[in-house]
Amino acid sequence: MDLRKIKKLIDLLEESNLAELEIKEGEEVVRLSRVPKAAMAAPAAPAHGSRDSAAAPVAAVPAPVAAVAVPAPGALPPGHVVRAPMVGTFYTSASPGAASFVKVGQAVKAGDTIGIIEAMKMFNQIEADVAGTVVAILAENGQPVEFDEPLFVIG
Repeated sequence: MDLRKIKKLIDLLEESNLAELEIKEGEEVVRLSRVPKAAMAAPAAPAHGSRDSAAAPVAAVPAPVAAVAVPAPGALPPGHVVRAPMVGTFYTSASPGAASFVKVGQAVKAGDTIGIIEAMKMFNQIEADVAGTVVAILAENGQPVEFDEPLFVIG
């Protein structure tokens, strides 16, 4: 992966609310992460079991990301959860003035487009993987989403 692509990924990470970004291209893997501001202000106490102080910030990053990105299991309504297949910006419609792909209470078939995630200037359709009725839309239009974050519940 060339340096220009890595610089572009760094810019993408800085412009978003994401804490971590991982890109795989063939056998090459690039993982970028940043320490949340609250974790930078905290002392290096989490490293009490570690001798390597450089490992402390890396170990501290996943916990806040998991706590923010994944709601409590009891918070989701019953039904099939459609999760984000990638990191990016979630949209409920094809363009700002267009109608939403789906609304709560609308019936969908497997394969219907129910949303879009923009990642690196590419728009990726999110399709319903089961037929049913949209019970909940969990992500907000125009907001960044993490990989595996719940987006929809289909009952």
